Amino acid sequence: MRLGFFTRLLDEVPAGERYRLAAEQIEHAEAYGFDTAWVAQHHFDGAEGGLPAPLVFLAHVAARTSRIRLGTGIITLPLEQPVRVAEDAAVLDLLTGGRLEVGVGSGGTPSSFAPFGHDSADRAAIYAAHLETLVRAWSGEDLGGGNRLYPPAPRLLEAIWQATFSEAGGARAGRAGHGLMLSRTQPRPADDPQATLADIQRPIVDAYYANLPSGATPRIVASRTAFVADSRAEALRCAEQGLGRGRLPFELPDGDLDTRIAAFDVHVGTPQDVIDSLRADPTLERVTDLVFQVHSVDPPHPLVLRSIELLATEVAPALGWAPDALTRRPG
Repeated sequence: MRLGFFTRLLDEVPAGERYRLAAEQIEHAEAYGFDTAWVAQHHFDGAEGGLPAPLVFLAHVAARTSRIRLGTGIITLPLEQPVRVAEDAAVLDLLTGGRLEVGVGSGGTPSSFAPFGHDSADRAAIYAAHLETLVRAWSGEDLGGGNRLYPPAPRLLEAIWQATFSEAGGARAGRAGHGLMLSRTQPRPADDPQATLADIQRPIVDAYYANLPSGATPRIVASRTAFVADSRAEALRCAEQGLGRGRLPFELPDGDLDTRIAAFDVHVGTPQDVIDSLRADPTLERVTDLVFQVHSVDPPHPLVLRSIELLATEVAPALGWAPDALTRRPG
């Protein structure tokens, strides 16, 4: 199992400072042995996500790191020109020494489509067409008029991850032999509001494995919200503040803090609290990559750094992860 860190760049500071803090967090994660770092793409709404250009940001981070793999979680592919994505990713992968991971998805914010000249209702069809072009480009196929991608990037065919909320999406990723990206939380179905995240994601994983070509190596990322602090009181204080900021993907349920933590699949507390909570999630027994983020708790930057340390030194080892032998931790 690989260990990852995911940042949404949602600190209550100007954009430039958000980028500086996120870069520092990824450097810190590398120092503590994390295998991967991921960033999300969001357009226009700074309260939803602070990064419209993830490949540009990762190029900056690549120059400040040496080992950690750098991924997009995700690029909203219907809003991109796929040949340009293929070119930018090919150059960045060369500059990073082959450290790029490319997560793609169809997008989740309908209002973002109009400025790009698209209707959100068409996202599935556009996504499929753009993904096909991306694969053809990295495969070295003729893209029209005898033109083929330069620089060539066949390695990136093994670095594609598809994000999905659905069984059909899991099957699609499996058939293609791509990686599968599972979200940190999902809205509960109307007919089963008490379903656990594992209940919702189990059929997605089943569909992925059922459609994976024979001999293909499965790749599954499970993103989970985990905020670890030195005391449970400190962790819960941050959770109380963060879960009340209105940045959640669906309406905040009524009830006390424990109810909200359960509803939004947050793993929070001391290292042992979080270890116990994660061990109760059977999805994690079937994944190849466990990726932690602090959103929706969104604690202050120093506490994010401390959480990274505790995840690497106490939580992840208890779940079976071991850092690379070459990892050098601060101090």
